[in-house]
Amino acid sequence: MKFLHNPRCSKSREALALLQARGIAPEVVEYLVTPLSLPELQALHARLGGPVRAMLRDGEDDYRELGLADASLSDEQLLRAVAERPRLMQRPIVIDGDRALIARPPALLDDWLK
Repeated sequence: MKFLHNPRCSKSREALALLQARGIAPEVVEYLVTPLSLPELQALHARLGGPVRAMLRDGEDDYRELGLADASLSDEQLLRAVAERPRLMQRPIVIDGDRALIARPPALLDDWLK
């Protein structure tokens, strides 16, 4: 299991603590230090399902500066923006095999882990 983590984020810390309390020791990837490539983001999106926009943090300054609210942008354009500016990626994300979850709020992990 991989855990895409931002240690400065309280929700990310909370989700990691929840996993650890259940005896799960995921591989922690600080995605701001080790950003995901475009192909990795595309694979992550396939695991997550749903719209690419769900992967983006729309409250970030970068989101506004890059005009990412533009509905005409393609999924690839959105993922390229995340690859170039990883702080745009929603967090935390847990990856287990062929499935993934944006654990926001962390309580979503309860059902997902069953």
